[in-house]
Amino acid sequence: MLDKLEAIYARYQEIEQQMNDPQVTSDMKRYVKLSKDYKDLQPVVKAYHDYKNLLDTIAECKDLLSTEKDEELREMAKAELAECSERRDKMEEEIRILLIPEDPTDSKNAVVEIRGGTGGDEACIFAGDLFRMYSRYCEKKHWRIEVVDFNEGPSGGYKDITFNVTGDKVYGMLKYESGVHRVQRVPATETQGRVHTSAAGVVVLPEAEELDVELNMSDVRKETFCASGPGGQCVNTTYSAVRLTHIPTGIVVSMQDQKSQIKNMEKAISILRTRLYEREYNKYMEELSSKRKTMVATGDRSEKVRTYNYPQSRVTDHRIGYTMYNLPAFMDGDIEDLIDALQLAENAEKLKESVG
Repeated sequence: MLDKLEAIYARYQEIEQQMNDPQVTSDMKRYVKLSKDYKDLQPVVKAYHDYKNLLDTIAECKDLLSTEKDEELREMAKAELAECSERRDKMEEEIRILLIPEDPTDSKNAVVEIRGGTGGDEACIFAGDLFRMYSRYCEKKHWRIEVVDFNEGPSGGYKDITFNVTGDKVYGMLKYESGVHRVQRVPATETQGRVHTSAAGVVVLPEAEELDVELNMSDVRKETFCASGPGGQCVNTTYSAVRLTHIPTGIVVSMQDQKSQIKNMEKAISILRTRLYEREYNKYMEELSSKRKTMVATGDRSEKVRTYNYPQSRVTDHRIGYTMYNLPAFMDGDIEDLIDALQLAENAEKLKESVG
């Protein structure tokens, strides 16, 4: 383990030197990449120094026990050695997890789509409940949410809603939410008090940056049209809405939530880049899923991942068998414990792979 950590520390020092090289600082793409690598290695480098200091202390205690005659000093050395040995075992376990290769997309921002599924109006209402749940969670994490597009449901909630989430390692936390979320409750429209089952689909994508996707604008057909829906005097009078069609793939993106055509164009290009990135990323996830039988961050968007049972105030995540009985708190954004449990499960899978 020490050899691995020393190799990482050497790489860390090498990056540090490169970042001070004028040739590197003049190449922005390369500098950004090195800065990210440097930041990602910092927790491992700190663990390396702590681990090395602990090993030095253990060696000193053993040396003292082999040479010291004073019984009181020997007892102190024995006690410190026992404590340090226990800390070493715990630290080695933490370092093993730190050394698991991180998915490069985990540090990205996220694009989240929620879509009402089976259940009609009730599914739309539930999609709205999920949006509120994620909004509250993001507030607690001090992440920023920006709604990109939405279609309201007839009785409230959303037929579908798409929003961007910006912050620190957003995708690495929210990626576990992709899949089908099922709700069991008595809908507001139900007159006889029967429990219905409805569902909403959630898709979480890593936001694509210019460095990730080479988007050739000559492959994109641009159209402008009048915005529809609420929006004041600009609606139906100015060609502020934008529709982009990526000719090679047939992907279509429309954007009309801004009054400015330029701002709508910028947003539409960003979403198109994410859609193109999604195609490649899904291939990667499918390949990964085929290797892991109990894939936590699954590539299968149609998999039922969670059930919200209102009569029992119960939330069950089917991937790891996690159940909790405080549904109101969960729906108010208190989902951190479940996400931590999903991360632990994924890390356990990765550790098995590295050992196997």
